[in-house]
Amino acid sequence: MNQAQLIDAVLEGASLEDTDLQKANLKGAKLERANLLGAYLERANLQEANLAGADLRGANLSKANLKNAYLQGANLRGANLRGADIEGANLRDTQLKGATMPNGKIYLDKEE
Repeated sequence: MNQAQLIDAVLEGASLEDTDLQKANLKGAKLERANLLGAYLERANLQEANLAGADLRGANLSKANLKNAYLQGANLRGANLRGADIEGANLRDTQLKGATMPNGKIYLDKEE
């Protein structure tokens, strides 16, 4: 599904584990509670996508467009967000432990 056009797609609860979605256009897609464990989303357009409660552990989101994406409650542990645009993204209650942030730094919990 490399470079797939999935604008406004309804993929709530979908199982997309390890799926190649590099350069896919998922603008405005509804991906609540989707399983994107280990998915390849490099350079994907997820602008304004709803990823609430999605499992993105270990996903490659490098250079992805996450502007104004809704990620509340999503699990991004160990995900690669290097170079991603997260401007305006809702990251409330998002699990980020071990994730590589856009600036290249690894996110650590406060108690570590």
